[in-house]
Amino acid sequence: MKHLRVYLGCIAMGLFAAGCALHEARQAPPTMPSAFAAPPVSAAGSLPEKNWYDDFGSPELHALIEQAAANNLDLGMARARVTQADARARQAGAAILPSIDAAGNGNYLAGHSANGSAHETDWAALLSASYEVDFWGKNHATARAASRLADASRADRDTVALTMLAGVADSYFKTLSLRDRLSLATLNLNTAQKLLDVIEARFNAGVANPVELAAQKAALAAAGLVVPELKQQEAEALTALALLLGRAPEQFSVESQSLESLLEPKIGSGLPSELLTRRPDVFMAEANMQAANADLVAARAALFPSLTLNLSGGVQNPALNAAVLTLTGAGPTLNLGASLTQNIFDRGRLRAVRAEAQAKDEELVVAYRAAILSALVDVENALSALDHLQQARALQEENVSQSERAFEGASLRYKAGSGDFLTVLEAQRTLYAARDQYSQYRFARFQAFVALYKALGGGWQAPKTATKEPR
Repeated sequence: MKHLRVYLGCIAMGLFAAGCALHEARQAPPTMPSAFAAPPVSAAGSLPEKNWYDDFGSPELHALIEQAAANNLDLGMARARVTQADARARQAGAAILPSIDAAGNGNYLAGHSANGSAHETDWAALLSASYEVDFWGKNHATARAASRLADASRADRDTVALTMLAGVADSYFKTLSLRDRLSLATLNLNTAQKLLDVIEARFNAGVANPVELAAQKAALAAAGLVVPELKQQEAEALTALALLLGRAPEQFSVESQSLESLLEPKIGSGLPSELLTRRPDVFMAEANMQAANADLVAARAALFPSLTLNLSGGVQNPALNAAVLTLTGAGPTLNLGASLTQNIFDRGRLRAVRAEAQAKDEELVVAYRAAILSALVDVENALSALDHLQQARALQEENVSQSERAFEGASLRYKAGSGDFLTVLEAQRTLYAARDQYSQYRFARFQAFVALYKALGGGWQAPKTATKEPR
């Protein structure tokens, strides 16, 4: 009983000394600007929700997003990495509690000599427990590091998901934009053919000259070359979209034919400080930084002594097998032990581990700041792009309107015999260029909206409680 009291006293001392555990350094909160420099898209707009893609008013896009969320290969790998990180966190947390094992063994001994024969059967059924008293918080710090890495893995998965969903929307819009441009190219080809018919009729009547006829045939050929090029780009956009959906490109297509069916969303940008909790990549960088800081605590704690308590008990035969006194027969047994270990010389290995952890901690502090700056830059670029595109809207529409009027007027004068062919040819080229430019402008607007949704985190929110840490 006296020895048991001593042993329990060691446990109490260890628990009391746990108050001496090392603690992680608290990082000062980052300094954030009070507002974004670029003007907001809409004063009445709200921050993105998780189903931000529905703001474009396309049921087909919604269906494609759902397919990608279920089948995207990169997202599937990211989910598997989360499962791995959770398993590692459980492994690290196991060191905080005692480990308990059950063991049974049997040993039959027999011998013969001139003095006679003898045999003996030794056996034991034991439960054993081992516990490392966490004086300096090494085991708790290791568990916290693994827990924060699990949180970082979840944020990485959500970053992959956000990037993938934005990629699906971009590829879908690109496909529709190319179909718009293909329609314009076909219309331009038909217009060139009609003008060629007029020139051939005038040439046959002796009014037009061979140069005009050859020039329009060349314009018709140039218009025709654009069509297969755009068809190839459309095919590549569809295969890229199929890959994001995790399916083979064969027999894959989308039904919508134009960007005209889509809505331009109203979206608010909020405050820069909100990015800290709305961007999964920023949260991941913060979690990695905290994990590195916990690793540094564990590396420092490894320099101090460690105390391990051992306890085993059960039934065995013989009840006690010792050099001084052996108790024969089966009976209960109890073994108590404690070991105190302090590293004296390891050629600087533990200090080198601490130095590495210190450098890693410093690196990830900088990486966290870099992630915040990158988030701010992404939002500023998206807001600036939308602002400049909005300023160009009236000019783009005016360019198309006036080009249509110029081509119509030049064609009518030429047909009436009072116009110059070169004027008609130039008006024809200008009109197609203006229409094609406007189509690309509309695609650029949808791209900028997607970029802003992505920059604002796509409706993601930092979890209110991180992965539960073992205590």
